[in-house]
Amino acid sequence: MRILFVGGGNMAGALIGGLVQQGFPVSELAVVDVSAEARARLSAQHGVRTVADPGALDEIFEVVLLAVKPQQIAGVCKGLSGRFKGALVISIAAGIRTADLARWLGGHTRLARAMPNTPALLRAGVSGLYAAPGASARDRDDAQRILGAVGSVIWFDNEGALDAVTAVSGSGPAYVFYFIESVEEAARSLGLDAAAARRLALDTFLGAAKLAFEGEDPPAVLREKVTSKGGTTERALNSLDAARVKAHIIAAVRAAADRARELGNELGKT
Repeated sequence: MRILFVGGGNMAGALIGGLVQQGFPVSELAVVDVSAEARARLSAQHGVRTVADPGALDEIFEVVLLAVKPQQIAGVCKGLSGRFKGALVISIAAGIRTADLARWLGGHTRLARAMPNTPALLRAGVSGLYAAPGASARDRDDAQRILGAVGSVIWFDNEGALDAVTAVSGSGPAYVFYFIESVEEAARSLGLDAAAARRLALDTFLGAAKLAFEGEDPPAVLREKVTSKGGTTERALNSLDAARVKAHIIAAVRAAADRARELGNELGKT
């Protein structure tokens, strides 16, 4: 399976690294990116072939993975229209719908959308995947293999669910970092030195996530087990509830989903 990555940013690099780590032949991979810096970085890190123009490639690719920003994807697709008619095209651009991809690509039907997240850089990501009706069972297997190289994969039959996936797991690492940052700042305000504050915050989040992942209890039950009547944790949670922190988190995730839909509406007019 020959794979062409259009765009050589961090997510493309993560996917390439994951595939190579799983034994995928680097000779079967190629990257198109206008940035000489990005091409040099990927060549140095993974030994992958890179070019500035897809016209420099004369072989047939079974998969073309579009790893460019949503604002760039219409122009990129129009430039590729007709070049890779026999390929599965996978887009990881937030909000961009397969109907618009098909139009920009001149009626291409073998399409899939993926929404990975940044922990993919450590092979610890999670990706939402959707396959358009024109994609075959083999196409789904290929998409599974590629995204599965950097973490777990969840399939969705409804393309609209990808906007929610974008809001929950695509943007989700930023929410976690925001909370870690806040706890670390609180620790420093209580007199702990910066190194101790960082270590306590990071190890607490890592351990709690591991407990939630590997245990049988849902998060609500785990929270209750930590919360003693009249204790310190109860006081902290009462403060969070008084500030309606949970409601604000839910509102924030919904705002991200709204923005994903807006991107699809705005950029789909191109």
